Amino acid sequence: MTETTPQPGHRGTEESEIVAALGARAIVLVGMMGAGKSTVGRRLAARLHLPFRDADVEIEAAHAGMTIPEIFATHGEPYFRDGEARVIARLLSNGASVLATGGGAFQREETRQRIRDGAVSIWLSADADVILRRVKRRSDRPLLQTADPAATIARLIAERSPNYQSADITIASREVPHEKIVDECIAALHGRLRPAAQSLQQDQIQ
Repeated sequence: MTETTPQPGHRGTEESEIVAALGARAIVLVGMMGAGKSTVGRRLAARLHLPFRDADVEIEAAHAGMTIPEIFATHGEPYFRDGEARVIARLLSNGASVLATGGGAFQREETRQRIRDGAVSIWLSADADVILRRVKRRSDRPLLQTADPAATIARLIAERSPNYQSADITIASREVPHEKIVDECIAALHGRLRPAAQSLQQDQIQ
């Protein structure tokens, strides 16, 4: 199962206005591994009653169930990044949704441009110590299979942050309940999209 389909239900006013203003665009979560993109994304999609999609899950499905580490080991990172870009392009063309991307996806200019053109991006920004605590017990992070994962995380943050900073919205991912992060995403999306929602409502009235 690579997609969570929303259940029928009532949206709040803010959520309804966000969805109206989005139109066919996606909400794309970017940021480092361990920032909470999949967890927050799934809850955000549920709040908005939109489909949730995870780019990594879709990539694995496209490779007959091979895991991300297996794809890295078998084919190498450049092959993986090319496939990742194609998968994200396809998902962005499928209408409004919430999409969680891999940590390196936003580094490719082609992907950033597609997201700028067809989505609203949210950077879940997490400190290095938070990321390390969250991922150190997991073996499914191929870029962290190094002698010094903490140094690798610090290097990746330094390399990737300039591109992450170009996201439309920045939310601090930290050790608070996930719903608080989702609330902050909703508030930020509403603040950014409200002028478009109001304009749409005026057009409908006229």
